[in-house]
Amino acid sequence: MDRELVITNRILGIDPGLNITGYGVLEIGNGPPRLCEAGVVRGRSRGSLTGRLLEIHQGVADVIATLRPSVMALEQLYSHYARPRTAILMGHARGVICLAAAEAGIPVMHYASTQVKRILTGAGRAGKLQMQRAIQRELHLTQLPEPHDVADALAVALCHCYLKDKLGGK
Repeated sequence: MDRELVITNRILGIDPGLNITGYGVLEIGNGPPRLCEAGVVRGRSRGSLTGRLLEIHQGVADVIATLRPSVMALEQLYSHYARPRTAILMGHARGVICLAAAEAGIPVMHYASTQVKRILTGAGRAGKLQMQRAIQRELHLTQLPEPHDVADALAVALCHCYLKDKLGGK
């Protein structure tokens, strides 16, 4: 007799970007984490920072409203000292993503990319292909998750899934 799958909550993982923001929703229940949906939100307004931010906010808000996650796991901002402008621009994207979560009343957990990589591969400096393969293995996917923004979003969601009990969260 098969046990019926009971879903207790959903984790929304986000890989923020100004042009492409990856998202992945995992269902957590009485079995291993299961992929609910994954995709990208595209900022299409070329040349307009405010237009892209609005599109990211609306896209993430739509994902939240449609899939109703109980928590958001968001990749932290990494700043290289040689490119501070990139970090500032990415901070804008993270801000509107956090705003969408706050408007929906869901908590946001932040994870460093090195922590996510270490949890899933054992190496904090794992490459994109290594991460895609780790996600494929963990979620029993038939294909590599594409594009890598989706794999990164699923990775941060899985990281939260594996660490949530240690953090006392959802």
